[in-house]
Parts: sequence; structure tokens; C-alpha cells
Amino acid sequence: MKAGYYVGNYTYEVRDISERAPIDDEVKICVAWCGLCGTDVHKFQGKNGASVVVPPIILGHECSGIVTEVGPECKYFKPGDRVACDPSYGCGKCTWCQQGFPNFCLERHGVAKGFSEYVYPPEQNVYHIADSLDLETAAFTEPLSCAIHGLDLIQIESGNTVVMYGMGAIGSLMLQLIKYSGAGEIIVVEREAEKRELALELGATLAVTDQEIETLAQEQNIDYVVECIGLKVTMEQAIRIAGKNGKVLLFGLGDPEEPISFNQFAAYTKELSIFTSYLNPHTSERAVKLLESGLIDTKKIISAELSLEEVGSELKALEYSRKGKVMVYLSKEH
Repeated sequence: MKAGYYVGNYTYEVRDISERAPIDDEVKICVAWCGLCGTDVHKFQGKNGASVVVPPIILGHECSGIVTEVGPECKYFKPGDRVACDPSYGCGKCTWCQQGFPNFCLERHGVAKGFSEYVYPPEQNVYHIADSLDLETAAFTEPLSCAIHGLDLIQIESGNTVVMYGMGAIGSLMLQLIKYSGAGEIIVVEREAEKRELALELGATLAVTDQEIETLAQEQNIDYVVECIGLKVTMEQAIRIAGKNGKVLLFGLGDPEEPISFNQFAAYTKELSIFTSYLNPHTSERAVKLLESGLIDTKKIISAELSLEEVGSELKALEYSRKGKVMVYLSKEH
């Protein structure tokens, strides 16, 4: 079978690797679609994603597909089932797993390398999807589940003002979740005019530039700020514009070589709470249900559909990733 590898030194290769039968409670999935994530780009650029990266490594983790075979201990899936999967799981035994935080597991496992014709996750990481949900949309389960976890942390209260930075793929998902949270006003900060228009289509009250938000922050108290870009300049501004008793969620994956700084005295006088969000513990099922409901529009977010062989060029140029979500097809089933 074919698989797309990051092999180090800004190099991507499609390799032929052995296909195998599933063991234990594994579910063998013929991958239909897999999203290209910002962490894949980070890995290609020689930076770590959600964990330390040692090439060669198969990229991709936001995948969906059809079950072709199951291991002898699998109870809840069978060949022909349409599924999405969570790409990592905890050991279930360490102190963090026992406390309900598998994202902090001391021996966390990555089990779904989605730029591969087949993946073999354990059944605890696999989720049934309704026949009404197409497999390309189902591949948004993982990024949507991460966004759900982030918003769970800050607990947006109805009627309050939320500022969100960035209308990339994750920001476009986050905006729709914020809309359904009951926020009274949603202000999106985005430099590109076309993406500001998309923000208004997807539920923003107002879409402004990074210069305009500075003025607005002086005129009203901003209760929540959600940063979905991960740049030093936007993360620092997000903290700076947050209002009294504000909550700031730094959701975008920042560059570890560019740490941010902020005025701690200003944060102190405003009683700011600053949050980060790591992975997606216990939120995948909720993401599937939201996608099945039709409340989340993914089609407006997709900027390109590429083959496994075309991923290398995209990782270098980021032609489509800058515009929205790149979806990679393996079997292209729906």
C-alpha cells in the first residue's frame, strides 16, 4: 500500500509499504479522506507537532474511511462500516489517564497515520458515522473535536463578546462553534478581505483587521479572545486586547522558537485568565454528532482536494493551505 512520509530535511516521499491483517481489537480502515493539518506543515518544516517528531514518519491524522477487516478481539465494528477515527490514545494506566486526561498520557500512542491507504487503530479510537454523512466531511472529526475541547476550557457565557483571530480551517470551525455557544457578539480579526467575508457568512457579527480591533478594544470590554493563528504577533495582541475579567485561549500552534511576551502587570489589573488547549480528550463523539447534524459547514472551508502524490508540492508552497482546508483523497469514497 502507499503512504506519504516526511523523511526529514523538507522532503516528502510516497512509499510502498506492507499491508497487514489487523490484530487484537484493531480496526483496519481503508482511508477515504484525510485532512492536511497545520501540525503536518510544522513537521515538514522540521518542527514538532503535538509531540516530538523523528523522521521518517507517515503524515496525516484527520482521517475517515470504510472498515475492511477487524481483529479477533474487536466487538463493535465489522467490514463495511463507515467510520472516522481519533489519531491517538492513552495507555489507560498512568496517573494522567486515571485522572481522565489521556492527552497528557506518559505513553501516548499515535495510531492513525492518515496519509496511508490503510490505518489500524484500536476500536476505542473508531467512531461510527451515519450514512447521511459523507466521508470527506467525516474527516473533519479530529480538528472539530480539538476545537470543542478548547471552547470547553473557557466556557463562553451567553451574551458576552468574543473576539476570534484567524479564518483558516481551524478558525472557520471554531467560529461556528462560538456561534452556537450563545455569544452576544462575535468579532473576527482577519487581514484578508475574502476571509473576512467568509467570517460573516459563517456567523460573525463583525469582521475587522488587526489594526481595527485595537480601536474596538478601547471602546468596549472584550470578554473572550480565541487565537487560532499561532503567530507571535497575533498571540501577543490577543492578550493585550482582552478586557477585564477576560479569558484568552491560545489555540493556534505557535513556533517554539518564538516565545511570546506580555505585560504581566496589565494582565494582573484585568484579572486575565490565559488558556491553552492540547489535543481532544473525550470530544470525538460530540464532533461526529455535530457533523451529522449539519450544523457545521465544512464545504466552504475546503480550498483543495489533492492526491497523496500532490501533497509534497503543497507542503513546500502552501498554495491552498493559506486559503483554507486541504483534503487529501486516498480512495475518494463518499
